Amino acid sequence: MQTLDFSLQGEFVELNQLLKLVGLCDSGGAGKAIVASGDVFVDGQQELRKTAKIRAGQTVQLGDIRITVSAE
Repeated sequence: MQTLDFSLQGEFVELNQLLKLVGLCDSGGAGKAIVASGDVFVDGQQELRKTAKIRAGQTVQLGDIRITVSAE
């Protein structure tokens, strides 16, 4: 499994934007489509809210890619 580390600047980042910022998609719109597909999990739970607020300490998983979110 590949792990990506994301350093959060601020209180939270929207899920679709996180996918864009770590390079898993080209745009926020593409990120929304990925989330809508049901393939994204936050802390082990399926997440269908495209703009879910992801905070430091949470883990996002898409397929075999895990994104760990930490405070800056």
